[in-house]
Amino acid sequence: MTADERERLVAVAHAHATAEGEGDLEATMATLDDDPVYELMPMGRVLRGRDAARRYYEHFFATCRPRVRGYELRSEWVTDEGVGQEYTLYLRERDGSTRRHDIIGIITFGTGGKLSGERIYASDDLIETMFGPLLHEAVPV
Repeated sequence: MTADERERLVAVAHAHATAEGEGDLEATMATLDDDPVYELMPMGRVLRGRDAARRYYEHFFATCRPRVRGYELRSEWVTDEGVGQEYTLYLRERDGSTRRHDIIGIITFGTGGKLSGERIYASDDLIETMFGPLLHEAVPV
């Protein structure tokens, strides 16, 4: 990978993260290649395909994102495979309290200047909140 290719893909990864943060479904989907893969770790499950990705983001934006009370990007690193981002996320719980969650998302580079998905390292509780009903479609890695 050339430095220019890497720089362009990092820009796409940042656009993806921004679109997620803004709740923009179409802008988020526009950053993904034809067969995105979401690996849910350490749960060891995987979701694959544009249809699954779209349904995930529809659920995430409608159900999880409204509960976000704040977040902080703690760390970011770049390799030829993708962009890693470590976040602290604060979610409103059902009882009205706010709970801290820590998450590492590795946004992976794909083909055609797009992204191939994400590897998400978080607690089972947070992954269940983020993926909701799609979690039953995830298969073992």
